[in-house]
Amino acid sequence: MPHEPAATSRTVTFRAVTFRFAAPRDAQAIREIEFEAGQRFASVGMAGIADAPPMALEIVNRKIAAREIIVAIDAQASCAGFVMFEPQPARIYVQELDVFTSHAGRRIGAALIEQVAQIARSRQLTQLVLSTYRDVPWNAPYYRRLGFHDIETAELDAALIARRDAHIARGLDESKRVFMRRDLV
Repeated sequence: MPHEPAATSRTVTFRAVTFRFAAPRDAQAIREIEFEAGQRFASVGMAGIADAPPMALEIVNRKIAAREIIVAIDAQASCAGFVMFEPQPARIYVQELDVFTSHAGRRIGAALIEQVAQIARSRQLTQLVLSTYRDVPWNAPYYRRLGFHDIETAELDAALIARRDAHIARGLDESKRVFMRRDLV
């Protein structure tokens, strides 16, 4: 297994925020951050997302054990945000990125994405991929500012089509969503 980059194999400081792989003690905070982030969707008419419960604790614990969640820790030693991801053969799929609104505007989300990019590079993976809402300001427009670009439907591979189908099965409106890619070369 390739060596992980120093930025995620130990604690690293970024503007009074540190980044590390999540530990079991972070599981409840991760769920709280996710729930609070979901509340923002009420302001754009997506009450279904705002009303959704956070991920099951079992899922969070499984992702923590797999070292597939990185947390941002603020100066008070509290979780301020997290990124959850899934390694795939040629890329890393960014499953979720959430930051407490009290910590918004500090580029914590961008730094979390960069942590995942460093992991991908260390594993010689060439892309980050995600799926998000096309018109929600803190979704696709935000990721475009971080170097992601839209993937056209005709360009979706079998894995992304399967993920889209899973989204539909969960009740997500894929007509409002877009897959995005950031190349790491």
